Amino acid sequence: MQTTFVRLMLDHAAKRPTAAALREKEYGIWQTTTWGDLAQRVRHLACGLSAAGLKRGDHVVVIGDNRPRLTASMLAVQALGAVPVPLYQDAATTEFVFPINNADVGYAIVEDQEQVDKLLEIRPQCPGLARIWFDDPRGLRHYDEPGLAPLDALIESGRAHGQAHPTLFDTIVAAGQADDVAAMFFTSGTTGNPKGVVHTHFSLLDRAAAGKNFDHLTEREEVLAYLPPAWIGQNIFSFAQWLACGYIVNCPESAATVAIDLKEIGPTYYFAPPRIFEGMLTTVMIRMEDASRIKRALFHHFMGLAKRVGPARMDGHALGLLDRLHYALGNLVVYGPLRNTLGLSRVRVAYTAGEAIGPDLFSFYRSIGINLKQLYGSTETAVFVCLQPDHEARADTVGVPVDGVQIKLSDSGELLVKSPGLLKEYYKNPAATAEVLTADGWYHTGDAGFLDASGHLKIIDRAKDVGRLMGGANDGAMFAPKYVENKLKFFPFVKEAVAFGDRREKVCAFVNIDFEAVGNWAERRNLPYAGYTDLAQKAEVYDMVRDCVEQVNADLARDELLAGSQIHRFLILHKELDADDGEMTRTRKVKRGYISDKYQVLVDALYGGRAEQFIETAVKFEDGRTGSVSATLKIQDVKTFASTRKAA
Repeated sequence: MQTTFVRLMLDHAAKRPTAAALREKEYGIWQTTTWGDLAQRVRHLACGLSAAGLKRGDHVVVIGDNRPRLTASMLAVQALGAVPVPLYQDAATTEFVFPINNADVGYAIVEDQEQVDKLLEIRPQCPGLARIWFDDPRGLRHYDEPGLAPLDALIESGRAHGQAHPTLFDTIVAAGQADDVAAMFFTSGTTGNPKGVVHTHFSLLDRAAAGKNFDHLTEREEVLAYLPPAWIGQNIFSFAQWLACGYIVNCPESAATVAIDLKEIGPTYYFAPPRIFEGMLTTVMIRMEDASRIKRALFHHFMGLAKRVGPARMDGHALGLLDRLHYALGNLVVYGPLRNTLGLSRVRVAYTAGEAIGPDLFSFYRSIGINLKQLYGSTETAVFVCLQPDHEARADTVGVPVDGVQIKLSDSGELLVKSPGLLKEYYKNPAATAEVLTADGWYHTGDAGFLDASGHLKIIDRAKDVGRLMGGANDGAMFAPKYVENKLKFFPFVKEAVAFGDRREKVCAFVNIDFEAVGNWAERRNLPYAGYTDLAQKAEVYDMVRDCVEQVNADLARDELLAGSQIHRFLILHKELDADDGEMTRTRKVKRGYISDKYQVLVDALYGGRAEQFIETAVKFEDGRTGSVSATLKIQDVKTFASTRKAA
């Protein structure tokens, strides 16, 4: 699209000034911002930022949850030809230092006191950070810091500046070009400092338009914006596509009210990473465990039917008369109420991405009538590389290339992508840019995969993570850790898993239990526990997790490529993996290499045949304090199965 974000916003405001653009739930009431209101607010904010000295090419950090005024602030920054840089609102204070200094940030717009406190704490390490504006004034009344002011003051300043310079806003908007830098997103930095991914208006809006056309999105869609704005997936669905389509974006009141807000809004277009769908399923299974015997029997009966015929029905295949009638009854008594409970009763299109979703989890949602599909992309590709067409959604693929995308495989099996949505560069990092972008415009994804006979892309794993077993009965067999981990995470009792096996004789694994699900399970069995560490080491919990692992092994035995990846031994970690402890990214992807090094003593115990191992681990609490957690962890052997399918 040969336009800019701000011009699209102004176009909606001109054509539909009274139509809803954004909603925010505040004190339990949904407040609406129209396109006309939004345009006026962006104008005032842009003029205020101009008066404050913001210039074309400057970088502005934006930190907070999804809030209409923060969205307007990002548009105002773009209107001036400056670059918004969203950062994760839940990041530790020290994680802000590198992006702010790397991008030479002089201005910050944040949500509330929490973010203000973080920036004031690191201000001595970020000498260029001169001005900070905040949206929510609660708790900040008596703050007296140089350069700190409420967003209301910036708006009032902009209103006065705009009156004094009536042509300023229109002039600067007219100067913007599609090839101007529109935003910068920092990667998670799993192996070093994060990299600033630079995108233009064209790269982001072109992919937004491609997704719009693919799924026939219109201005009538409803979206719930509840994921971090710093994640490009959220930015595409709730910012770029919002402007490309003109639909309504709804901002929940808080993280604690998302489930309630989801049911109230009833989005028609929904996006969530696999961990969200995993959490939803866990909640459902917990509630069913607490239900009456009759309800449990009905649920399991109709879910058996859904598993058998539901996916075929979603893919447009004809069902027999009895199956149609039976499913219709199930829809009345189980599937419909379940979709309503999840807040997905109106969903027309739902997507998941960010990491691979377990096939069983994927099939569960499609079986109950939710059009859940997968997509493939990354920060560097502006998300949309492959999408699954309706009636062609499969658990083992991520869709077909979207308009404008070319895919090829390197000699090593790595996927290479050419797309209008590719990054312009990594900011101030030409070496890293040259590593991923070839001279003729191909992007190295770092993923291993292939296009099947029907043109659908299959992702095996990160290319660097796909390994081989070495020695023993499965010598040379492929090992794809993420695939194994995702199969484990389908079970509601398993929150995270980390599998090891590359260049080893067998596969072993760490498991994180889901504290809520397992806690509920324990309470129903009158099993006392004193917290996560105590619960995780209960013999009964180990037996339950072992059953889950053995089911995974039985399933893997039917996979001709990955039968050798069956888990031989496992342990349950004494603490939950946490981004604050460096064990996960802010998008909750496990840092497998870091975890392996940090818990080397446990890895050695797994492969050394030990029955238990003592471990003490430093942890960081939410309030910034540090402490330690220690335990003697049990290690259990697991039954494996002979391969039941041989390669042709």
